[in-house]
Amino acid sequence: MMTITEKILAKHAGKSKVEPGDNVWVDVDILMTHDVCGPPTIGIFKKQFGQNAKVWDKEKVVIIPDHYIFTKDKYANRNIDILREFAKEQDLPHYYDVGTERYKGVCHMALPEEGFTRPGEILFGTDSHTCTAGAFGEFATGIGNTDAAFILGTGKIWLRVPETMQFIFEDEIHPYVMAKDLILKIIGDIGVDGATYRAMNFAGDGVKALDMEGRMTLTNMVIEAGGKNGIIEPDEVTFKYLETRTDHAYEPVLNDFDAKYHSVRVYKSKDIEPMLAKPHSPDNKSTVFEMRNTQLTRAYIGSCTGGKISDFIAAARIIKDKPVKVDTFVVPATTEIAQGLDSVKIDGKSLKEIFLNAGAQIGEASCAACLGGPADTFGRLNNDEEICISTTNRNFPGRMGSKQAQVYLASPYTVAASAINGKITDPRDFF
Repeated sequence: MMTITEKILAKHAGKSKVEPGDNVWVDVDILMTHDVCGPPTIGIFKKQFGQNAKVWDKEKVVIIPDHYIFTKDKYANRNIDILREFAKEQDLPHYYDVGTERYKGVCHMALPEEGFTRPGEILFGTDSHTCTAGAFGEFATGIGNTDAAFILGTGKIWLRVPETMQFIFEDEIHPYVMAKDLILKIIGDIGVDGATYRAMNFAGDGVKALDMEGRMTLTNMVIEAGGKNGIIEPDEVTFKYLETRTDHAYEPVLNDFDAKYHSVRVYKSKDIEPMLAKPHSPDNKSTVFEMRNTQLTRAYIGSCTGGKISDFIAAARIIKDKPVKVDTFVVPATTEIAQGLDSVKIDGKSLKEIFLNAGAQIGEASCAACLGGPADTFGRLNNDEEICISTTNRNFPGRMGSKQAQVYLASPYTVAASAINGKITDPRDFF
């Protein structure tokens, strides 16, 4: 009578059963950190465990610089130096340094690409969107620097077992609707605190029809509803993706048929329209149709939420052979995806060609403007009067730069359609 989240936590706590509200110590399979939170995590680790302390298991520590990397900012550069020194000192094999052939890009996409996201496991990261990995049927969540430092030294962490909310999408979704529309619909319905410290379990034919990248979009944004973790039962889609990514053994876990849920919400997939989150909160819900013709000054396609290869294919299908009317920024999440912009073609033209011919600007694989960053960050909002439509995950004041700028969140289809017209546009106009 357990959910997939409860089963994973029970196994890693050495227990036969756990219930929501139980406090347990769990063994950790993977700890990830990056250039923003890595340095303070390292500092706390050394203070608590000693200057010469070794991490609990160097094979289970993954460090991926991705946030403030392509910048001249001396403080951001110093953070990278600290990561390099620590990786060398600890002889860490999974450090993906910027400026080298190993460099990957956004940690949440790099983790699955490198085979670190596996069903039935536990993954912690010093980033709130670590929950992305729940798409693979594992327990994945973000933690603070102090907790991460404790894991570095012990390989364990104490946590409370969350309740599980079930979200079911019946039947397949419309071809003009993407996973981003599904999660914006949910967040708009329950609010930014509607899933506070709960697991969000996604199920139904609508979810099963999504590829792994679409599923990652769903779990990526559970934190925008306050969720502890997002999770989807692994299936053949999951296993096929992992075949080419890892040879590490894993044990898939499924929900019990009689598992108890905090609540169950059922959506008719055919009723879902292209959605928006209006400024300045991910739960400020609207349909795209309701906000059509709202004037824009820029469009942004990128981030762990909207910078995957399937996101760019979707955007390119709409943008192909049409010029954009506002400044449009395209930022691949990882270097592998960046290569895909060159290799993936639509009607004989590469995605890169399509975007450049349309007048878009393409940045290097990174978080870029999603988290604002130093003033020289690619795509950053530096103008208070900017009105941006973006595939990113948050639209709080100042999230992408200027505190006065307005940011609308939408799917790659909607962002592409809007870039062409210079105003919020329903992607159904292009289907």
